[in-house]
Amino acid sequence: MSVEPVSEHAPVGNFYRSRAKEYIELHDQVETSVSLLDNLESFLSTFQKDLAAVAGQISELQDRSKDIDNRLKSRKKIERRLSGLLSDITIPPSLATTILDTNVGEPWLDAIADFERRLNTTKTRTRVKAARDIAEVMEALRIVAATKLRAFFLALFQPIRSSVTTNMQVIQTSVLLKYNPLFAFLQRQATNVANELQRAYVGAARVYYETGFRRYARSLGVVKARTVEKFESIVHTHSSPNINLERLQHNEIDGPPVTLAYMADDKTHKSPVEALLRSLLLVFLDNATAEYAFVSTFFASQMPLPPPEPYTAAPQTAMSILSPDGVSYTESQSPSASDFGSQRPMSSTTPGLGGFMSFVAKSKEEQAKIDTIWKQVMDPVLEYCQIFVRSILDPTPPIIPLLTMIRLAEHVVAEIQKRHCPPAETYVFTLTLQMWPVFQKGMTENINELKKLAEGVSSGYLSRSSTTTDAAVESICAQYVVFFNSFVFLTDNEAENMIFTNLSRLRQEVAKLIIRHTSQGNDTLGKAKAQSKFYGILLQGLSKGTHHTAHLKLQQEIAHWAYLEEETKRKIVSAGQSR
Repeated sequence: MSVEPVSEHAPVGNFYRSRAKEYIELHDQVETSVSLLDNLESFLSTFQKDLAAVAGQISELQDRSKDIDNRLKSRKKIERRLSGLLSDITIPPSLATTILDTNVGEPWLDAIADFERRLNTTKTRTRVKAARDIAEVMEALRIVAATKLRAFFLALFQPIRSSVTTNMQVIQTSVLLKYNPLFAFLQRQATNVANELQRAYVGAARVYYETGFRRYARSLGVVKARTVEKFESIVHTHSSPNINLERLQHNEIDGPPVTLAYMADDKTHKSPVEALLRSLLLVFLDNATAEYAFVSTFFASQMPLPPPEPYTAAPQTAMSILSPDGVSYTESQSPSASDFGSQRPMSSTTPGLGGFMSFVAKSKEEQAKIDTIWKQVMDPVLEYCQIFVRSILDPTPPIIPLLTMIRLAEHVVAEIQKRHCPPAETYVFTLTLQMWPVFQKGMTENINELKKLAEGVSSGYLSRSSTTTDAAVESICAQYVVFFNSFVFLTDNEAENMIFTNLSRLRQEVAKLIIRHTSQGNDTLGKAKAQSKFYGILLQGLSKGTHHTAHLKLQQEIAHWAYLEEETKRKIVSAGQSR
């Protein structure tokens, strides 16, 4: 029997056949995976396309977002301007209520400033329909505000007109200047009303000052009538041979107390004429400069102003000023007593109302306007002062009181310059010019009378030689000393030719009189001794009569008479040796 050989490939075939099912499943899985990968590839391709489309849309959205953002910024810019415009041309209910339903008071200061700002904006926005629509409402409110402010200021002016005891400067500084922004509103927005109020104030203030100064000048006139001093030449004078320093003090602003109005009721009260003029000029000085400072501030032309800060009243320094009716005023002024006798120190700063007045350069038109208002108010005062000065100068007063009054007027002019009141400065300077010719006339008469006496000519109708006595010559020498010492006391400027030229001429005539009087005898020794006696009287008086020993003119005068005395002593020695 034969055995068939077993194939070596049989086990391998059986192995694969036994796993054929697994291979088929694996093949199916591979096919499935390939199919899935194909689907995934297709999906990814589609997703890539969709993603590219989304990226384009996002880019488009970004562009649109930028465009919208730019448009928003533009709208915001317009919104700011539009909001500001609407805010400026609209009228808040609270503002309308303040103007329509409340009385004028401190709340009006801010309200009127706000209203004027809106009113000006409306006038400049005439192209805007909303501004044109509200313009009628604005105009109605302007008329209401102007009407109420007119009544308000007229009520403030009424106490000034009705009573001279009203404290004028308190009303000016504490009330009128406080509400000056309201008057400035009228100047800009209701010119006719502002002009009417200006005329009303001028009328009230004019009556106030006219009444006060009329009464005060009348009181001074009563006191003046109790002491009548007439001009007496140095030859015929009966006044004291001693210098009166107390009366000379009246040439200064900072001097003795002034004469008060009520003092006229005391029938025994007397004051020298220079004291009365000083009282009047100091009252005029304080009131005139205070009024000018107020007028310059209150009635100055107003320019449109930016919206003001909330109003805060400026602090006031309570100081009294001279008043013709005895009322205490709040103003830094001269250091003399008021009509009620209050004393106050000099101000080291340029005086103004409450210390807040600053003087700035004004145009000629503005300066002329302020000067005109001041003159309209003060015209009666100027007339009363002028009448009083005329009553002093006619008849001619004694020469020393006259020079005292001239110096006083010059010091008042200097003080007015510091306080910046040009029309008052011009007025008082004019008074000074009126007094100088009277002074020169008096000095000329003194010199001529003494010259006639020195030349031995009588002043009567029949020209004949006049005789002199030792007592008469001594009196003339003493009066000359009083003249010279008083003039030196009143004259700080050593180069003032008018004063010292007259004194030089007077000295020449005194020297001639002494020589003529002592030359009546033939005794040389007696003549020299008599001359020495008179020179000694002059030297003693010049040396002891005043405290101004350092004055150059006084030193020169003493040196002149000392030289003449030394010459006479030499003559005395020479005459004694010759005997």
